Amino acid sequence: MSSNTALLIIDYTNDFVADTGALTAGKPAQAIEPQIIELAKQFVTNDDWVFLPTDVHTPNDPYHPESKLFPSHNVAGGWGHDLYGQLASWYQENHKLAKVNQFAKTRYSAFAGTDLDLRLRERRVNTLHLTGVDTDICVLHTAVDAYNLNYNLIIHRSAVASFDSQGHTWALKHFADVLGAEVVE
Repeated sequence: MSSNTALLIIDYTNDFVADTGALTAGKPAQAIEPQIIELAKQFVTNDDWVFLPTDVHTPNDPYHPESKLFPSHNVAGGWGHDLYGQLASWYQENHKLAKVNQFAKTRYSAFAGTDLDLRLRERRVNTLHLTGVDTDICVLHTAVDAYNLNYNLIIHRSAVASFDSQGHTWALKHFADVLGAEVVE
């Protein structure tokens, strides 16, 4: 059976969510954990796709543009790169399922430099549900690329967060007003 819907759980790692993460969104990111887990369970139960695009870096990479903007974060093989909290447990229980896939990304967008678009098109996915962090950075850039590739977008307001509350609010409005996304709770 083929599903045309996929859930993307973007960058929900220790460095972006945990109190001691290198680039944490902290409490707002921690507060969305139950909704992300609920959606992940729902998608698996419905036999839909779940993708976990996960930011990965090498420490102090002089060639990566983020090195000039942010402290070292999500270093490959380190604690900060690990999935956060209940999502780590959920992934351990479900990672062997054919429709659950985690993959590395090195830019804000889950599409930039990855084969995500190819994977989605092979599976005839045309609707993306976006969750994760940060609303106004990686979720936003993924949404813009998805829009430009003609995917239908559903943004789960209660499952996205940012360390910048103004950026978060702006991005939610941008999703609806500029990208034509459906913003749901």
